[in-house]
Amino acid sequence: MTDYPVVIFDGVCNLCNGVVNFILQHQRKKQFRFVALQSEAGEKAIQLLQIPPETNSVILYWKKRIYTESEAALEIARLLPAPWKWLVVFTIVPKKVRDKMYRWVARNRYRWFGQKQSCRLPSPREKQFFPEAGELPF
Repeated sequence: MTDYPVVIFDGVCNLCNGVVNFILQHQRKKQFRFVALQSEAGEKAIQLLQIPPETNSVILYWKKRIYTESEAALEIARLLPAPWKWLVVFTIVPKKVRDKMYRWVARNRYRWFGQKQSCRLPSPREKQFFPEAGELPF
Protein backbone atom coordinates (compact mmCIF):
# COMPACT_ATOMS: atom_id res chain seq x y z
CA MET A 1 0.00 0.00 0.00
CA THR A 2 1.23 3.48 -0.82
CA ASP A 3 2.07 5.65 2.15
CA TYR A 4 0.08 8.86 2.19
CA PRO A 5 -0.79 11.53 4.75
CA VAL A 6 -3.97 10.65 6.63
CA VAL A 7 -6.03 13.47 8.14
CA ILE A 8 -8.27 12.25 10.96
CA PHE A 9 -10.96 14.86 11.58
CA ASP A 10 -14.25 15.49 13.40
CA GLY A 11 -16.80 14.44 10.79
CA VAL A 12 -19.68 16.43 12.31
CA CYS A 13 -17.76 19.70 12.70
CA ASN A 14 -18.52 22.28 10.01
CA LEU A 15 -15.08 23.91 10.40
CA CYS A 16 -13.34 20.55 10.08
CA ASN A 17 -15.38 19.64 7.01
CA GLY A 18 -14.53 23.03 5.52
CA VAL A 19 -10.84 22.30 6.03
CA VAL A 20 -11.23 18.89 4.35
CA ASN A 21 -12.99 20.57 1.41
CA PHE A 22 -10.17 23.14 1.22
CA ILE A 23 -7.48 20.44 1.16
CA LEU A 24 -9.38 18.42 -1.47
CA GLN A 25 -9.66 21.52 -3.65
CA HIS A 26 -6.04 22.68 -3.27
CA GLN A 27 -3.96 19.51 -3.15
CA ARG A 28 -2.23 19.04 -6.48
CA LYS A 29 -0.69 15.62 -5.88
CA LYS A 30 -3.95 14.13 -4.57
CA GLN A 31 -1.93 12.56 -1.77
CA PHE A 32 -4.15 13.23 1.26
CA ARG A 33 -6.61 10.72 2.65
CA PHE A 34 -9.32 11.61 5.15
CA VAL A 35 -10.88 9.66 7.99
CA ALA A 36 -13.78 10.95 10.07
CA LEU A 37 -13.38 10.21 13.77
CA GLN A 38 -16.95 8.93 13.93
CA SER A 39 -16.49 6.38 11.12
CA GLU A 40 -15.44 2.75 11.45
CA ALA A 41 -12.07 3.70 9.93
CA GLY A 42 -11.76 6.55 12.45
CA GLU A 43 -12.43 4.26 15.40
CA LYS A 44 -9.85 1.80 14.08
CA ALA A 45 -7.31 4.59 13.49
CA ILE A 46 -7.74 5.92 17.04
CA GLN A 47 -7.29 2.41 18.44
CA LEU A 48 -4.27 1.47 16.30
CA LEU A 49 -2.51 4.81 16.79
CA GLN A 50 -3.39 4.80 20.51
CA ILE A 51 -4.82 8.31 20.41
CA PRO A 52 -6.30 9.29 23.79
CA PRO A 53 -10.11 9.67 23.57
CA GLU A 54 -9.97 13.18 25.05
CA THR A 55 -7.86 14.44 22.11
CA ASN A 56 -9.66 17.48 20.68
CA SER A 57 -7.59 17.99 17.56
CA VAL A 58 -7.22 17.23 13.93
CA ILE A 59 -4.70 14.40 13.70
CA LEU A 60 -2.25 13.90 10.87
CA TYR A 61 -0.54 10.55 10.40
CA TRP A 62 2.36 10.85 7.97
CA LYS A 63 5.52 8.79 7.56
CA LYS A 64 4.86 6.81 10.76
CA ARG A 65 4.52 9.99 12.82
CA ILE A 66 1.47 11.46 14.55
CA TYR A 67 0.91 15.23 14.49
CA THR A 68 -1.76 17.01 16.53
CA GLU A 69 -2.97 20.55 17.16
CA SER A 70 -0.89 23.30 15.53
CA GLU A 71 1.77 20.85 14.39
CA ALA A 72 -0.84 18.93 12.39
CA ALA A 73 -2.23 22.11 10.83
CA LEU A 74 1.21 23.38 9.84
CA GLU A 75 2.35 20.02 8.49
CA ILE A 76 -0.81 19.80 6.37
CA ALA A 77 -0.08 23.31 5.07
CA ARG A 78 3.51 22.30 4.29
CA LEU A 79 2.22 19.44 2.12
CA LEU A 80 -0.01 21.78 0.10
CA PRO A 81 1.30 23.84 -2.82
CA ALA A 82 2.31 27.50 -2.54
CA PRO A 83 1.07 29.86 -1.26
CA TRP A 84 -0.48 27.58 1.41
CA LYS A 85 2.82 25.87 2.25
CA TRP A 86 4.21 29.27 3.23
CA LEU A 87 2.08 29.11 6.38
CA VAL A 88 4.94 27.08 7.89
CA VAL A 89 6.47 30.47 8.67
CA PHE A 90 4.27 30.29 11.78
CA THR A 91 6.61 27.66 13.21
CA ILE A 92 8.58 30.67 14.47
CA VAL A 93 5.75 31.17 16.96
CA PRO A 94 6.49 29.00 20.00
CA LYS A 95 4.55 25.72 19.93
CA LYS A 96 3.06 26.44 23.35
CA VAL A 97 1.50 29.68 22.03
CA ARG A 98 0.34 28.08 18.74
CA ASP A 99 -1.26 25.17 20.58
CA LYS A 100 -3.01 27.48 23.04
CA MET A 101 -4.58 29.36 20.11
CA TYR A 102 -5.44 26.06 18.40
CA ARG A 103 -7.19 24.74 21.54
CA TRP A 104 -9.17 27.99 21.88
CA VAL A 105 -10.56 27.58 18.34
CA ALA A 106 -11.14 23.83 18.90
CA ARG A 107 -13.16 24.51 22.08
CA ASN A 108 -15.37 27.03 20.28
CA ARG A 109 -15.67 25.43 16.83
CA TYR A 110 -19.24 24.16 17.24
CA ARG A 111 -20.45 27.46 18.64
CA TRP A 112 -18.79 29.52 15.89
CA PHE A 113 -19.18 27.22 12.88
CA GLY A 114 -21.91 24.78 13.89
CA GLN A 115 -22.09 21.04 13.48
CA LYS A 116 -23.93 18.44 11.42
CA GLN A 117 -26.31 15.86 12.81
CA SER A 118 -24.36 13.03 11.21
CA CYS A 119 -20.89 12.33 9.93
CA ARG A 120 -19.74 13.57 6.54
CA LEU A 121 -20.26 11.15 3.68
CA PRO A 122 -17.91 11.58 0.73
CA SER A 123 -19.38 12.16 -2.71
CA PRO A 124 -18.72 9.48 -5.35
CA ARG A 125 -15.94 11.71 -6.74
CA GLU A 126 -14.34 12.04 -3.28
CA LYS A 127 -14.70 8.39 -2.24
CA GLN A 128 -11.14 7.51 -3.35
CA PHE A 129 -9.79 9.94 -0.72
CA PHE A 130 -11.72 8.35 2.19
CA PRO A 131 -10.26 4.89 2.90
CA GLU A 132 -12.22 2.16 4.61
CA ALA A 133 -10.96 0.66 7.88
CA GLY A 134 -9.11 -2.14 6.06
CA GLU A 135 -7.33 0.29 3.74
CA LEU A 136 -5.54 2.35 6.38
CA PRO A 137 -1.72 2.49 6.09
CA PHE A 138 -1.10 1.60 9.76
